[in-house]
Amino acid sequence: MQNLGSCSYTVIISTSCSSPRYTRDQISLAFGDGYGNQVYAPRLDDPGTRAFDKCSSDTYEINGPCAYQICYVYLYRSGPDGWVPGRVKIFGHSSKAVTFSYNKYVPESIWYGFNYCNSISHSNSLTLSGLSKLLL
Repeated sequence: MQNLGSCSYTVIISTSCSSPRYTRDQISLAFGDGYGNQVYAPRLDDPGTRAFDKCSSDTYEINGPCAYQICYVYLYRSGPDGWVPGRVKIFGHSSKAVTFSYNKYVPESIWYGFNYCNSISHSNSLTLSGLSKLLL
């Protein structure tokens, strides 16, 4: 894993118009590059701020290890409402802005997303081995 210092990222998460009107689901985010640099943001949800309401966008400033070009993103959803993300757009200091389009239901209690770091394979689900140390 590269140690490139600490960087700030702007992350815009839109909620699909097919999502419930509001959600009590707990939403976490992980993204990174192909060199092992990973940014983890637990519990982005906050029902008091109406985060992740239907047809809305929420912007977050997230600090984490500096990464090269972001090539994967995973969301973790836990809760009763069935929140549906639209897309996740990530702006980083040393990488081009990247957008990952979901527009479908995210299964509960698993890391779900996209990995385009290796052109040979990409997956919609992440094994816990990559994030297990972050969940403890």
